[in-house]
Amino acid sequence: MVLFVLLALFAVAVLAKTIRIVPQARAGIVERFGKYKGTLPAGLNVVVPFVDKVRYMIDLREQVVSFPPQPVITEDNLVVSIDTVIYFQVTDPVSATYEIANYIQAVEQLTMTTLRNIVGGMDLEETLTSRDAINSRLRGVLDEATGKWGIRVNRVELKGIDPPPSIKDSMEKQMRADRDKRATILTAEGQRQSAILTAEGAKQSAILNAEGDRQSQILRAQADRESSILRAQGEGQAIQTVFQAIHDGRPDQALLAYQYLQMMPKIAEGDANKVWIVPSEIGKALEGLGSTMNSLQGIPDDVEGPVRRVDMGAPVPDVGAIDRGLDETLQDTHDEVAAAIAAAQESATPQGTTRAGTPTPSAPGEVPPGSGEEPAGP
Repeated sequence: MVLFVLLALFAVAVLAKTIRIVPQARAGIVERFGKYKGTLPAGLNVVVPFVDKVRYMIDLREQVVSFPPQPVITEDNLVVSIDTVIYFQVTDPVSATYEIANYIQAVEQLTMTTLRNIVGGMDLEETLTSRDAINSRLRGVLDEATGKWGIRVNRVELKGIDPPPSIKDSMEKQMRADRDKRATILTAEGQRQSAILTAEGAKQSAILNAEGDRQSQILRAQADRESSILRAQGEGQAIQTVFQAIHDGRPDQALLAYQYLQMMPKIAEGDANKVWIVPSEIGKALEGLGSTMNSLQGIPDDVEGPVRRVDMGAPVPDVGAIDRGLDETLQDTHDEVAAAIAAAQESATPQGTTRAGTPTPSAPGEVPPGSGEEPAGP
């Protein structure tokens, strides 16, 4: 019974040594008597018990390793702390096992030395602004050096670049001054643009105002012109209407002489009218008008006493003859009045008057023409 139990335990141990299960994305390095025998893939594998041994289990997935900050001296002798992050993957488990003792530590040291070489040829400002260039150069060097180790470096990133505190203060002051400078420049540029736009707006406003005034004056002139035309047309129509009414009324010469006599006092009105010249033709026209009125038929010339006497038994005068005689007399009176008005206009010219408006006699004792008076004797 004891022997059976021992045999069962031995069988289980042999079975455990024979069957090996390798996880996915892993690779098992098998050695036989200390020598590389083969690589076990993922899954169920069978080995020779007590002869073959799985020495290493290599992870084939991409790995991320973050290295602590390392001091690096730049070209301008400033010390900066740089920490890096490397993304790599084992492509050859045998080389990663037998070509390098500790590939992670080897990658870390190689990264630090390569980073010092790259940053040592740059100044601080270039180091801070050239991360992509540093990453590309560092990845190229690491990929070339780790290829024989069975490792492929996918990416290298600079996680942080920290200059000394004094340099940080100086950089902050410089950046603050630079920002203040840019703010001042932008403010001045904004004021300049504002002044330019204001001037442009004033210019456009002045142009538009001038254009508006011009259009307004043109429209006002057109309106005044049309108004004057309409007013002149209205006055012309009014004159035509009055003239037609006068023509239809057939006024006689006696009425015209009477209207002229009514207008003479209005001509003499005014403080500036010191001297008023009455042409002699006016008297003649009035005499003709009076003689015409006295020579009408039916009005006797002889008067006895203060009262005129009319013979009631006298024959009735001819009305048609009276009208014809009155028309002829009024025509003569109209001609005399027109001649008197023309003489009055001629006498008002500067050749026959002084500045005060008084007539200038040509010789002693001579009366100006058109005054209506006879020259005095010697």
